[in-house]
This record gives sequence, C-alpha cells and structure tokens, in this order.
Amino acid sequence: MRCFTVLGPSQTGKSTIVEKLGALEGTPRKSTSPYGLNLTEFTFCAEAWCALDTPGLNEALAHAQQALLASDACILCVSPVPEEAVLAAHYLRMIEASGTPCILFVNRMDAPRGRLRDVIAALQDYASHTLLLRQIPIREGDRIVGSCDLISERAWRYREGQTSALIAIPDSTSEREHEARTELLEHLSEFDDWLLEELIEDREPPSDALYAIATRVLRENRIIPVLIGAASHGNGMMRLMKALRHEAPPVDALRERLAMAGKIDKSKLKAVSFHAYHRQNIGKTVLARALTDGFKQGASLGGSGLGAVQDPANGKGNVVFSPVAGDLFATVKSDHLPVPALLTNEAALAAPEWTQAPTPMLERILVPGSERDENKLSETLAKLSETDRSLKIVQEEGTGAQMVCAQGPVHLRDLLRTLSDVFHVTTTERAPTPVYRETISKPAEVHYRHRKQTGGAGQFADVKLTIHPNGRSQGFSFTETVKGGVVPRNYIPAVEAGAREAMEKGPLGFAVIDVGVTLTDGQHHAVDSSEHAFRSASKMGVRQALSEGAAVLMQPVFRSEIHIPSVYSGNLVQIVSSLKGQVLGFDRDETAKGWDIFRALVPGGALDELARALRSATQGIGYFSKTFDHFEELYGKEADAIVRAHGTQRAEH
Repeated sequence: MRCFTVLGPSQTGKSTIVEKLGALEGTPRKSTSPYGLNLTEFTFCAEAWCALDTPGLNEALAHAQQALLASDACILCVSPVPEEAVLAAHYLRMIEASGTPCILFVNRMDAPRGRLRDVIAALQDYASHTLLLRQIPIREGDRIVGSCDLISERAWRYREGQTSALIAIPDSTSEREHEARTELLEHLSEFDDWLLEELIEDREPPSDALYAIATRVLRENRIIPVLIGAASHGNGMMRLMKALRHEAPPVDALRERLAMAGKIDKSKLKAVSFHAYHRQNIGKTVLARALTDGFKQGASLGGSGLGAVQDPANGKGNVVFSPVAGDLFATVKSDHLPVPALLTNEAALAAPEWTQAPTPMLERILVPGSERDENKLSETLAKLSETDRSLKIVQEEGTGAQMVCAQGPVHLRDLLRTLSDVFHVTTTERAPTPVYRETISKPAEVHYRHRKQTGGAGQFADVKLTIHPNGRSQGFSFTETVKGGVVPRNYIPAVEAGAREAMEKGPLGFAVIDVGVTLTDGQHHAVDSSEHAFRSASKMGVRQALSEGAAVLMQPVFRSEIHIPSVYSGNLVQIVSSLKGQVLGFDRDETAKGWDIFRALVPGGALDELARALRSATQGIGYFSKTFDHFEELYGKEADAIVRAHGTQRAEH
C-alpha cells in the first residue's frame, strides 16, 4: 500500500480532493478518528492506496504533523486567492521540516480570484523549496476551461462529470505555455547535467526523459511541483493521481528517511505510530504504518507484544489481516505504544524533533462536576495527553487543580466533549488565577515577645527584628547581628524558619518575595525558651512588621517569544503595547522562510488576551511560547481590584 497525506487550511477542499481521488476507480473505504483524521483506502491502477485527510484547523496542526510521519508524499491544498497564501505558511513550514516530498495543488480554479503566477509568488514567500508550475490554466475570458501540461505539452479541456478531452493548445495560451515551460526546464536543469547540456545545445528534450527527471527531483525532495484543478468538478484529479503514482517515492524511501531522522539502523525500524484515540468500552486505539512484513497479534513491537491487529478502514479485527510493508493497521490493547514513535521490535523510540506539537496558548482549569468525576479526572487527562501531544496537563500553582493547556477554544471544546462522551467525566472550565506576589516598599522594625503559660513548662521568646526590601528577584534573605548570647545560637535557625513561614502570606493575602529579615536583639529564658517558642515569635513578629512595611502587589511578567508571518509583523507592536507589555526586539526566523520571531515582556494577566489578539490579527496562524521572567510592582485601581477579588475568593473557600 502507498500512503499520502492531504493537508492545508480549512475551506480549501481537502476532503473533496480525497473523495474524488478515491472514486476514480471504484468505491473507497473510509474511517474517521475522533480527532478528525480521515483514512480513505482505495485502488488505483491495481495498486492499493491510503489517503490521510487531516483537519484544517490551526489548532489541529499536531495531527497533520504526525500524519506526515506515515506518508510517502503529501498534497498541500491551497486557495487560488493570492491574499490567502499566508494561510498555508504553517503547512509549508512543517512539510519542509519533515522532508516529505510534496505536490502543491491549487484548488477551486473554476472560480479564480487572481492570477496563478501571483498565487505562486505569494506562496513562495513561505517556501524554501522552489514552487514549480507543471500546468497552466487555459482561459476563455474570465473562465478556466482546461489545463496544459508543461512537460508533455498537451492540453485538456474540462468536461463536467466526464474525463477531460485532449485538445490542441489554443493560440491564446501558447505564448504563456512556452514561457512557463522554459522556466520549468531551466529549474529542472539545475538538478540534471544531461538536461542542462540539452538546453545549452538548444535541443528539445523528449517528454519521457523530462518525466523521469521530474520524478527523481520530487523523490529527492528538491522542488515542490504545482498542479491545478477544481476538485468539486473532478477537474485535474486524474492528472494529480497519476503524478502521485509515478513520482511519489515507495515506502522503503520513507523507512530510510525516518531511520536517518531518528539516527537508528534502518534494518531495525519496523513501523511508525502516528495517531491514537480512545473509544468507549474499547480503550486506546493506535494507528501505525508497517515498514516491514510480518505483523500479527502477539508479535513483538515497541518492546512488548501487540494487541489485536485490525484493518483501520473498518475497525474490525480479522484473524487473516496481517499487514505487509506499506500497510496501515490499527491495534488495541497495545497501550505500551506511544504516539508518535519510531518502532523497533525491542523499543519505541522518540519521533523526529519536527513532530513537536505547537505550543498551547489557552490555559484553563477543569472543575469536576462531582466527587466521582474528581477522582477520575486526573487519570483520564493523563490518558488523553498520551494520544494528543498538543495537549499539556499541569497543576495550578497554589490550588493543585487540574489545568489543561490547549491549542485554542475549539481544541478545548473537543476535549470537554471527549471527557463527557467517552469517559463520562463531567467538567466545567474557568480561567486560571494569575500568580501574584507581594513585597514591601519600606523598612520596618518590630519587637515581639512570645509568652505562654499552660501549667507545665511555659513558652518564652523575645526577638527584635528589622525587615527591608531586597532587590528584584533576590528572594528572601536572613541575617543576624545579636551579641552576648541574648539569643542562643541553637535558636537562631528557628528564628529564620519562623520568618520564612511568615512569608507564605502577607497583609495583601499573597506570598511575600524579595524581603530581607535581620535579627538584631532578643531575650531568652533558661527553662521556658525553645525552638518552637522562637519560631512562633519570629513568625508573628515578621507578620506584624510586614503590615507596617507598605505592602506592594507584584504581578508576574513573562518573556514571550512570538512567532508570526512577516506580513503580520506590523500589527504586533500595537498588540503588545495595548497589553502593557514591552517589545524587546525581533529577528527573521532562520528556520522558516517568511516568519519573524518577536521577543516581548508581557504581564501574566494579559497572556490570555495576547492569545486572543494574536489569533484575531493573524487568522489563527501566529503563536507564542512563554517563560517566567520576573515580578514587577502593580499599583492603582488595577491592583486594588485584584486584592479585593483575591480576598473574596479566600472568603468563599
């Protein structure tokens, strides 16, 4: 079986392309995973094929990445509108990172809203590979009625519901055809000395030799050929499928590519897992592609025995179903297999670095609907994060509540539906509380005496303390200047411990940072003093001093790295400024053509809004990662509102 992925932005007709390709010769078999990945198995020219139709949402990019792991080649489906080329930027980036041979298909050419050359030029801004036209449209007025193949120099006229009719190249198209063919041959000659010599000698190379060169350069991933059509009318589908059949590399090339990327011995690489999901009453289902023969239930793969091996197109186990090299298969009761992974008999190895999922930008706390749901939630989320690498699970600081980091609102909605429908766990979601701190803005002194008599031995400790603000990010410090043994040396660690305890909650209700405490004097009692007494005296004394130190609210500030297509870069300074952030600078992204990387400092409370603004300003393409940088003071009405809200939350709990 040969396998290819169809990917691209939403509303570009990916599913229609797969449907039409699958129906060229017979009736295809189709299955869909809960994550929206469609598998379509069909036969073309007596060969078995499987098309992986990936969801087009930017929030589902991880599933498109993983599908490429199992694909001999891919079809990138794009719009014929030049202004929409930026929507394909993510996909060009992942395709080039993966090294997957790609055919770019400009769909919906029956209703073009721009010149094809402008579409290609706009897409080229995001591709390091040369995008090379293999066809040009034949126009009658504003309508596109056919296409001309630049290698064979044959033209076809589209016919609704029928195969295209071979025609002579119209006079109106011949000049453009000659120009585009010359450009095609010049680019191909960069990868073939024989063709270069033919062109220099002004000899016309035969079509079969050109097709052979085109096949080789695609399999070597040197260029991205561009075909055109309109899938909804069946236009260009036969030509696209023939290009895949003749030019896409065989499964052995995929095995070699993955072995090289994973730095493992090709002979040991047996399969690749690329997708997984949970089904009610069945459990985890793993989809994989066999790179060798001999898979069956109980066979060793990934370090343990395989569970039931199933045909992925119907999800049913079959005792005679034994995948051979190139076949896709599903397996249940194989929970030891991670996804994605490169699989040998003995181990499951990490997938190449380019399969790393995009950084999640939406953080939400999940609130269980009942005690039963609370008990199941943690375990269930762990299972889901195993099958969806774009989902991260952490605990909220302070409360320990389950916090999910999702790609966006649609991803979060699908997660909540899966929790409810598959695992019967009911939850609601809320925004996490930003992690605030407090400090003091002026020094303070305190004299605190702890005395307690309860019948037996009493408690006595007397301390004189000063507190002062430390520099930002210097944290807590403790020193002592006592003399003459007024506080015995063995009690001083207890004084420090008490001071540290006092830092757990200051007068504003938050943990205290960047404060220094100095023990200057004190008294002790030979009988009643103890470590506990001095610890209590220090704790209460420091708390009193903090209340006199002019407490200041501190908000977290994160260093954000924002990845954005260059065409949107002009909007970013305004977005960051509106969130009271600070742009530190930006550079061209050396790893992705047409992208910029902005570095900015953004308040923690504004990260949610940054994600929303970035999605809105970049049509969902821009994304950011964050790391904590420092805390800074927050004053005025905003600080007062946060303190009041925090006090209300404490009262409710």
